[in-house]
Amino acid sequence: MLFVVALVSFSVALLTLFSGFGLGTLLMPTLALFFPAPVAVLLTAIVHGCNSLFKLALLWRQADYRVVLRFGIPAALAALLGAATLAALSGGPVLFSWSPPLDPLVGRMLFWQVSAVEAVLGVLILLFAALEVLPATRRLRFAPRWLPLGGAIAGFFGGLSGHQGALRAAFLVPLELEPRTYAGTQAVLASVVDVFRLGAYAVALAGGSLSGLGGRQQQQVLVVAVVCALSGSLLGKRMLGKATVRGIRRLTTALLVLVGLGLLSGAL
Repeated sequence: MLFVVALVSFSVALLTLFSGFGLGTLLMPTLALFFPAPVAVLLTAIVHGCNSLFKLALLWRQADYRVVLRFGIPAALAALLGAATLAALSGGPVLFSWSPPLDPLVGRMLFWQVSAVEAVLGVLILLFAALEVLPATRRLRFAPRWLPLGGAIAGFFGGLSGHQGALRAAFLVPLELEPRTYAGTQAVLASVVDVFRLGAYAVALAGGSLSGLGGRQQQQVLVVAVVCALSGSLLGKRMLGKATVRGIRRLTTALLVLVGLGLLSGAL
């Protein structure tokens, strides 16, 4: 288990330094193979928060703060609306559910389900990926004037489901920022979100309404995941100088497709 968590944390953190998203989206389902969902979500949030702040310390000077302000302020406000919507939709309809034949690999039966929110988000992410792949739409670009709208959309779904990174990338990649600037801008935007999210968890923990990290196994997994994620980000920073705008676009498009399909299948 520790090896799997270490491998996923390191490799995904390395990739997400370039793409700007994916660590939480891919790490949480991995942890959910071994822990109950609430514990997996909390572990993922802590790892993601530590990694975001580490990337912020590494890259904050490279960020384009005009983009941060135009995208980040609407995202923060819309995230509040998304969170309120989530509270209203809690216990909402599940479109379908199924059990993938992975019992021999994980030692227990998995049960995947897709809610209406996940289905909408998955289709939206795949739509953005199609804009990058299909010849008829490849030349389309979101002009900078659309950044506030992009921030609002990404923030709303971030508050609603926590999957704002992929939508954020869909609006930022077409700007064709230099790789270091793109990574720095993503790091600042992700850190703002994580500070608020970890603050909410801290309040819940202090109030005793959230628990589950008292076990030694959970603490070991947390330490391994954090160390490996930070190591992956550090290696990624050293490789940023070799990255190209085309490479960033291709990696991000591939991850958009992966996340979109994962949401529609119930795997994420």
